[in-house]
Amino acid sequence: MNSDPRALTIDDFDYPLPQERIASHPLEVRDACKLLMRTRDGVITDHVFNELPALLPEDAMLVYNNTRVINARLRFRKSYPDGALIEIFCLEPISPADYAVNFASTSTCSWLCFVGNAKKWKQGQLVLPVSIGGQQIELRASMGDTKGNAREITFDWDAEVGVTFSDIISAVGEIPIPPYLNRSTEESDSRDYQTVYSHIDGSVAAPTAGLHFTPAVLDAISGRGIPRRELTLHVGAGTFQPVKTDSIGEHAMHSEFIAVQKGLIAELADTQRRVVAVGTTSVRTLESLYHAGCLIATGEWQGEVPQWYPYSESHPGLSVRESLMAILDYLERMELNAFVADTRIIIAPGYDYRIVKGMVTNFHQPKSTLLLLVSALMGYDWHRVYEHALDNGYRFLSYGDACLFL
Repeated sequence: MNSDPRALTIDDFDYPLPQERIASHPLEVRDACKLLMRTRDGVITDHVFNELPALLPEDAMLVYNNTRVINARLRFRKSYPDGALIEIFCLEPISPADYAVNFASTSTCSWLCFVGNAKKWKQGQLVLPVSIGGQQIELRASMGDTKGNAREITFDWDAEVGVTFSDIISAVGEIPIPPYLNRSTEESDSRDYQTVYSHIDGSVAAPTAGLHFTPAVLDAISGRGIPRRELTLHVGAGTFQPVKTDSIGEHAMHSEFIAVQKGLIAELADTQRRVVAVGTTSVRTLESLYHAGCLIATGEWQGEVPQWYPYSESHPGLSVRESLMAILDYLERMELNAFVADTRIIIAPGYDYRIVKGMVTNFHQPKSTLLLLVSALMGYDWHRVYEHALDNGYRFLSYGDACLFL
């Protein structure tokens, strides 16, 4: 049974992180980074990431997030070309709400966006010239309702030959690298800030634990007979938000889109293998899957896993198999091949992992929900692990080094 973490104070999850330890660029060879391994009994050893295939348990199943980062940052001018710079950061689609359908739109679509320098944009449309395949078109942006600290932005454009929204952002958008890198996006980020297995567009941030993988590492994992499986969580900008409240209970988690194929759910329901998740996004997806099944089984499913549901007294505490079979039954009834949902789950000390038995991850920001998630797996020993990393030259955050926790 989970114990409720809401009374925990975020100051207990702080540590000193000098700016020079934050990697501003990745290593030239992805799998040449350091890899810290902590075993189940707390032993810490130092490795290189290309040793990962040999370090994974023989009975492991590796699960990773196949999401692809979109060019989510668009730079408009209040009056082209010399007016005030207005930056629009696309967060999630509103209409059409489906990511794939939205990206395929050929005349108009709307997104929930952050708007930088919004005080300079009181009314009217913004216009951005775009050149695609020899066509000169105008992308227009109109501001709608405010939703929290974001705005609904409607985009529209005219083109003689069908030009999709995906075509447009690919042509004029920028990869939104993390703010803590303290630099502008560079051309190399278009390659470096994508995993080698990414192919489902939708994230505004990379699932960075996956950045270390190379085709050679993946082949070596398969060569050991360890299955590799994919799922999708589109990473939102909220992943960069530190917890700013004193207690964890006051922090509001962001919602993220998840999709898991029916075949993988069936495999997870019956597997005897130890599931090792690549990155906190895969962890969140797999654990959200369990709780979604519990909500379905009790007739309470409304399309989203609530933030505090894992700690609710009304939680039925089903077995993993019971929960996943409830999802499979739901998919059969709805004639669906994939389970699609939103999740606001928060994983913090006191949480009892149900599906995930290990993770490959990076070193996370102080006072972050990602650090809470890691500490839920190994308890307050995270202090010792991070001290070891700081004392032994590890590089931190998105472009930094990696960890294997079992």
